[in-house]
Amino acid sequence: MHPFDETLLDDPGRRDEVDRTDYLRSLAGAGALVREVTGRVDGDLAEPLRRLAADRPRAVHVVAVGGTRLAADLACSLTRHSGVLVTTGAGSALPGWIGPLDLVVAISLSGAADGPVAQAYEAARRGASVLTVGAPGGPLADAAARARGVHVEVTGRSDHTHRVARSRTAAWAAAVPVLRALQLAGLLEAGATPFDELADTLDEVAERARPDAEYFVNPAKTLALDLADRSPLVLADGPVTSVAASRAAAMLHRTSRVPASWGRLPDDAGEIVACLSGPAAGSPDGSGGGVFADPYLDGAAPARPLALVLLREPEGVEVDGVDHGLTRSVRRAAEHSGVRVVEQYARPGADLVRVASLAAMLDLATAYLALGHGLDPGRVPGLDDITGERA
Repeated sequence: MHPFDETLLDDPGRRDEVDRTDYLRSLAGAGALVREVTGRVDGDLAEPLRRLAADRPRAVHVVAVGGTRLAADLACSLTRHSGVLVTTGAGSALPGWIGPLDLVVAISLSGAADGPVAQAYEAARRGASVLTVGAPGGPLADAAARARGVHVEVTGRSDHTHRVARSRTAAWAAAVPVLRALQLAGLLEAGATPFDELADTLDEVAERARPDAEYFVNPAKTLALDLADRSPLVLADGPVTSVAASRAAAMLHRTSRVPASWGRLPDDAGEIVACLSGPAAGSPDGSGGGVFADPYLDGAAPARPLALVLLREPEGVEVDGVDHGLTRSVRRAAEHSGVRVVEQYARPGADLVRVASLAAMLDLATAYLALGHGLDPGRVPGLDDITGERA
């Protein structure tokens, strides 16, 4: 991997040479795609979805791969107080307990990913209600037809974007029919799916982090610079921000090709604090080994010191499951250990909007991080060759 070159981010010609799949523009179009899918879900598809969700399901199982796992994570998080079991999966085996009283949601923007297709067909065989989201035609749509379910077409910008990247750039749009079905089934309150506000938030983030905004006024470019040559440890302060943390780690892996891990407070406080005192922590001055460190006498400094990325609820807002005191304590421990701390605050609003305000910025930051290293963020060599990775 090339050393990180921040000057590339502000050079349109060089940036376009690297971003051959037009990945940045696809990310910027997420809000428009959400509006498009919302119009169909609340228009021609409103009645089919209403019939599908007419009976409150005993349980819901959402199967998604690649970037569309965001939709599955959102479904689990937003329904956490519904009293209905919501599970997720990505493999080919449908859980044995699923039957005619349950709803199975299968997402594959290619319409051919092995796990979602296999589970959708099996759900149809068992008589479960089936909702599928993805490309028109193909085996996934056929599975919905066999189950007399509903198929919602969501493809993204396949003419410009590499097909593996499509599951990342169109993930918000793929979540729209899933969340609307859960709302119609009584698992979400009416105010839990403000799709117009979601689209506005995605547009706002894309405008603030647009490619022609220089890095010193572009929060996504600044974040990419903060994470360059470091191993990110993404930590959420509660159940809502944990969706953004999981998404961030996945995008760091797939888009930036950077090893990353993530956790959630309070569950992972012990593990996180333990890492802060480990060999990758750095030094109290934040230098990763001190300005006077001698690699021959003191040992080589870690090649990639840690960076703690704290994803936080809005300041002054009390959210169920969030202990602001614990978050501050973890931050102090990181600073004392010499770990670079980067804080990102969600904007106020519904759960869905708060997740989007964090995750969309990190989506763009991971793209800039890839570009700064000379990597096309929309193309991952070898990923197409892995069985079942056709998201």
